[in-house]
Amino acid sequence: MAPIDTRIFLTGATGYLGGSVLSRLIEHPTYEHTEIWVLIRPSKEGKIPAFRSLGVKTVLGTYDDLDLLEDQAAHADIVFACADADNLPGAQAILKGMRKKHERTGVQPLLIHTVSCVLIDDAKGLHSTDIIYDDMNPDQIHSLPPTQPHRNVDLAVLKADRDHDIKSYIILPSTVYSHAKTKLVALGVQNPRSIQIPMLIHAGLLKGQGGVVGKGENIWPNVHIDDVSDLFVVVYENALSGRAAHGREGFYFGENGEHKMYDVSKAIAQALYELGKGRSPEPEPFTQEDYEHFGRRNLEYLGTNSRCRGRRGRLLGWKPKYTTEDMFKGIKFEAEYVIQHEEA
Repeated sequence: MAPIDTRIFLTGATGYLGGSVLSRLIEHPTYEHTEIWVLIRPSKEGKIPAFRSLGVKTVLGTYDDLDLLEDQAAHADIVFACADADNLPGAQAILKGMRKKHERTGVQPLLIHTVSCVLIDDAKGLHSTDIIYDDMNPDQIHSLPPTQPHRNVDLAVLKADRDHDIKSYIILPSTVYSHAKTKLVALGVQNPRSIQIPMLIHAGLLKGQGGVVGKGENIWPNVHIDDVSDLFVVVYENALSGRAAHGREGFYFGENGEHKMYDVSKAIAQALYELGKGRSPEPEPFTQEDYEHFGRRNLEYLGTNSRCRGRRGRLLGWKPKYTTEDMFKGIKFEAEYVIQHEEA
């Protein structure tokens, strides 16, 4: 057995993104000399044998088990945080453990932290925005107010980097699409589905018609699950070699195009109509009744703007292959999948 040089602690291993990242780490040449520990919810204890079959070690717990998070982080050389980006106590526990690791070894552990988006506003689908965040412009990113979603966690991570306890790399994936096709999905332990587009499909099914938030004028970036998984690997490799920027300059946007939400709503309405689940191929605005039925917060989130350009990862060698056109091509399949599993 090869000697272990590196210990990784990863959260979100059964999730869409975390499971995809874990699969890439298992396939990576460094895995031979790496010990990977993942956090598994007690409700998913039955999935542990599948992880063990891949050589992955597990620990039962959640982001509420602060002592457990601290202990795991204190023994890790690298932490991949791929779950619960809004959980400040959980993030603080991980950072506390990583600080202990630094104090004990004199080496700064690496934190690769995941956040869903750079900026969302309150557009409610009524307008777009000309504000485009560039990950090569740290001054622009750090102008974001602390009230932005996830920002309190980001600020705690950045402070830990500034204090030299860790080196932090924050990856922001945007609208991730397509089904994950990994070893973990094949073993039945990973969620294969994304969130945003299936959420809009589900809202349309509840309405009985493909819907749109406001006028659908708001804009979001997008990235294929395979491409954003590649971005994690590129950042990981360059963090190990010391080439990747960290801390204040260590933001990496995952995007390879953008879309207007009306166009997504239109494609969903067309798919639901063709599948006999909608009255018209044209999207109809969600009503107040729809908001109450589906959840106001969820629908208003789908009406926000979030625009960015991911140049920093590309400078390190990230080469995304899939485009916005590929996202639209997959929407009918997404609708079929949601319908199939809701009727099951």
